[in-house]
Amino acid sequence: RLRPENFYDLVIEVAIVRPGPIQGGMVHPYLRRRQGKEPVTYPNAEIESVLSRTLGVPIFQEQVMQLAIVAAGFTPGDADQLRRAMAAWKRRGGLEPFEARLIKGMRERGYTQEFAEAIFRQIQGFGEYGFPESHSASFALLVYVSAWIKCHEPAAFLAALLNSQPMGFYGPAQLVQDARRHGVDVRPVDVQISRSDCTLERAGDGAPAVRLGLRMVKGLSLAGQDRIEASRIRPYESAEDMARRADLNRRDMNALAASGALASVSGHRRLAAWNVSGIAISTGLLRDAPIIETVPDIPAPTEGQDLVADYGSLGLTLGRHPLALLRGQLAAMRLKSAIQIAQLSHGSHVRTAGIVTCRQRPGTASGVIFVTLEDETGNINVIVWNNVLEKQRRELLGSKLLGVGGQIQREGEVIHLVASRLFDYTDLLGSLTTTSRDFH
Repeated sequence: RLRPENFYDLVIEVAIVRPGPIQGGMVHPYLRRRQGKEPVTYPNAEIESVLSRTLGVPIFQEQVMQLAIVAAGFTPGDADQLRRAMAAWKRRGGLEPFEARLIKGMRERGYTQEFAEAIFRQIQGFGEYGFPESHSASFALLVYVSAWIKCHEPAAFLAALLNSQPMGFYGPAQLVQDARRHGVDVRPVDVQISRSDCTLERAGDGAPAVRLGLRMVKGLSLAGQDRIEASRIRPYESAEDMARRADLNRRDMNALAASGALASVSGHRRLAAWNVSGIAISTGLLRDAPIIETVPDIPAPTEGQDLVADYGSLGLTLGRHPLALLRGQLAAMRLKSAIQIAQLSHGSHVRTAGIVTCRQRPGTASGVIFVTLEDETGNINVIVWNNVLEKQRRELLGSKLLGVGGQIQREGEVIHLVASRLFDYTDLLGSLTTTSRDFH
């Protein structure tokens, strides 16, 4: 909603989306003023000199200290004591001695009781969360650099984030889905090509593509990853050839087969599992003695079975999104997709469903839970108030595929679905293993 236009907007964004400013009631007034919906006014020139750069709303710790000096007559030493008290007031009740003095000082200088009490409430809101402007500027630089890389070098950005897992707000599945929606070519783990880390390859059009690394394979040891890279001086001729040259144990081979990483040497997952089961992983004289047998006619897994195996062994899929396979069923249930919801007007009633990628319960949100759902078209942001949570805790906390009925809340380009009813559709995911490859 802020729609940053310059670097200082990022500095404000970093500082304002924190418990202090939120508790102090600063976020919405700032946004209204930034959008021209509310006039920017100051009681006098002294206050303007402190708050003009943040449109009359105190956002940074330094501004609170300056307000105490210019509006309440504090000395710089007094203001520093106030800063120390702000950092400790929840633990030691350190702000109470300042309340009467702050309000009295502001009243003596002609400020209204309402203004004085509002300033004190904002100081309380800062508590131990007050953010110095210099800290915010440092973080804003990281924001700018990260946003620039994501915009101009999205493949490199994705590879770096995957190589840094586990971390951050989103898991590998969400990172890959977002990157692919932005045109990034993501390629599967391949024992003939993949290094331990995710790497960049040159695509046919010259753009970089991301090759998933061996690190993405669940259950594959670090030592096994290293030996696969080290022994790949020439292409592997078969899964057995790789197991012997890289000295891989049964656990590593099973992990590779389950992940689809052996496709280039063994074919699909079922053939890979068959080949691995027939490898005599041994030492001594028989180590280099090949076993020759006829490859059986094993049918390939269905698309749904591959998808389930992808999530189980990699935590993500490069096939179609799970809900793309279920869209026919979901549409028959009159459940809208994320892209359809984005077209709806404020106040519309709608039902939807998505895979739960995130549940948040910020301490400053009065008990509300924010849920992010994902389908094949995008993300849906859901707000669940306490009254719904109390009635449907099991659905909210236990569902992998969550259905939501509710009302659209739209403010500009920001859309939320305020939940009135929740549904657990997790059982639908089980049907993917029996879904044919032609299911739409």
